[in-house]
Amino acid sequence: MNHDFIEIISIIKESRTNALRSVNAELIQLYWRLGEYIAIKLEKAEWGSSVVSQLSVHIQKSLPNWKGFSNKNLWRMKQFFETYRHHSKLSPLVREISWSNNVLIFSRCSTYDEKEFYLHRAYSENYSKRELDRQISASLYERTRLSSSRNKPNFVSRHQNETNDKFKDTYIFEFLNLPEPHSEKDLQRALVKEMSNFLLELGKEFLFVGQEYKLQIGNSDFYIDLLFFHRGLQCLVAIELKADKFRPEHLGQINFYLEALDRDVKNSNEKPSIGVLLCKDQDNEVVEYALSRSLSPTMIAEYKTQLPDKQLLIKKLKEL
Repeated sequence: MNHDFIEIISIIKESRTNALRSVNAELIQLYWRLGEYIAIKLEKAEWGSSVVSQLSVHIQKSLPNWKGFSNKNLWRMKQFFETYRHHSKLSPLVREISWSNNVLIFSRCSTYDEKEFYLHRAYSENYSKRELDRQISASLYERTRLSSSRNKPNFVSRHQNETNDKFKDTYIFEFLNLPEPHSEKDLQRALVKEMSNFLLELGKEFLFVGQEYKLQIGNSDFYIDLLFFHRGLQCLVAIELKADKFRPEHLGQINFYLEALDRDVKNSNEKPSIGVLLCKDQDNEVVEYALSRSLSPTMIAEYKTQLPDKQLLIKKLKEL
């Protein structure tokens, strides 16, 4: 009986989600049609810009309980339509996300590749407005493109189809407000305290398992800094924090932890565990040498405590 009740609750939640999506799609379609109407009237010189302001006043008087028809928003609808009118590939995507997220994307993203990237991410990750705004500010698009273009000597290149876009080679932790210098313990405590923001930077398929995760091996105890489970990859992800530059001996430590996880913790239906060494800095040549003969699914990534210089990243992308 209890199982039946749980199933019914699941059905109700699914139906409610579908209903909300349907309402959102209709709202976006309405804004598209209004933007199209306004754009065509202005293009044909049948309206002047003052008419849009008059239209806003008229709508708000005629439909006082309806929100979203301010003069500013009507101009946004026009911009929205004009942005995607000749891009049939993108126009279906805009109906899958909220209006506030649409406004962020078409007003803040300069290229259509960037717009498409955030449209897909906003939908698949179900970003709130605040989360999407943060990801754009953190240059997620540029970092992802640059990361995928680099020749990585680690598991990302060897298992590209599985891990594509699941891991980055640089993580941004501007939300921590950490002092310089700081210790690994400081970093760990701050990340756990800001777990919601940390998960946003990692990706929403990561599930937090625990900090200082205890491994009992022989007569000794060992502790993994942070342990996660990745729903998409169906595997454990061990993250070791290093508040200094990557050193080759760090790799032996994470490989040891991965072996213990696969032997003693991993379930039989799960895939081999993945390791991430999160370092303050790294020398790419040292990383390449260290990983060239490693068979463990491990990657080396940097973390930064300040937002990246977006213009510098754009310049690097253009150079590629």
